[in-house]
Amino acid sequence: MSRRPGPARRFVGGGGGLFHSKSQASPLLSIVLGLLGTVVVIGYVLKGSGGSGDYKAFSKIQGDSSCTYDVHTAIPILKKTYGDSMRKVLHVGPDTCSIVSELSKEKDTEAWGVEPYDIEETDVACSSLVRKGLVRVADIKFPLPYKAKSFSLIIVSDSVDYLSPKYLNKTLPDLARVSAQNLVIFTGKPSNSKAKLSQASGFGRPAKMRSASWWARFFVQTSLEENKKAAKKFEQAAAKSSYKPKCQVFHLNSYH
Repeated sequence: MSRRPGPARRFVGGGGGLFHSKSQASPLLSIVLGLLGTVVVIGYVLKGSGGSGDYKAFSKIQGDSSCTYDVHTAIPILKKTYGDSMRKVLHVGPDTCSIVSELSKEKDTEAWGVEPYDIEETDVACSSLVRKGLVRVADIKFPLPYKAKSFSLIIVSDSVDYLSPKYLNKTLPDLARVSAQNLVIFTGKPSNSKAKLSQASGFGRPAKMRSASWWARFFVQTSLEENKKAAKKFEQAAAKSSYKPKCQVFHLNSYH
């Protein structure tokens, strides 16, 4: 899933070009300067990491309401919530390279990622993470290429919303399998359905925004228990930091 801005349009003035007359120069010049300013800002944002860029800034420019953006802003809250459990973290979701890069900045935290969609070859920083084995491209409808209990914490975003119950019955237990302690899932809210429908999906289907009650029933069916202690700590830390996620956040225990 790529959220790169489209190519800039080229504005061509008729009958003598951009500066044909004083009456035409002012509005057309403003358009050109505005366009150039946008290109410069986006270029600056993407420059930081050789392609994946500062996701927070880029998302603000794009008006992004994705759950992956929520994960970015929630990292300090997650750190306060899970503490030492954030030693070995796996993120599963689109733009995972940006999440892995951000998590790696945290003290005593090692991070890996699973990208459910293709990664653009032009993304130098992301390609580097793939070469190092820190990021993998994998279809999450099938078992992940990790041993059981490989990670102390697993964070999932913008992924399970695109899976039908048929695949969720396989994917969520497998995510719990590779988690030694905790699992945090960011899912879209039903109120965000229109925004999600407009986004392309590498799974070939639109996102299905499910209610909290639907997820609660599903977790019970798959024998996944809510981590009430972590959920409370997360809520308290979020309130102190005035953090209000746009997505639903579920804290689960891994299988014991």
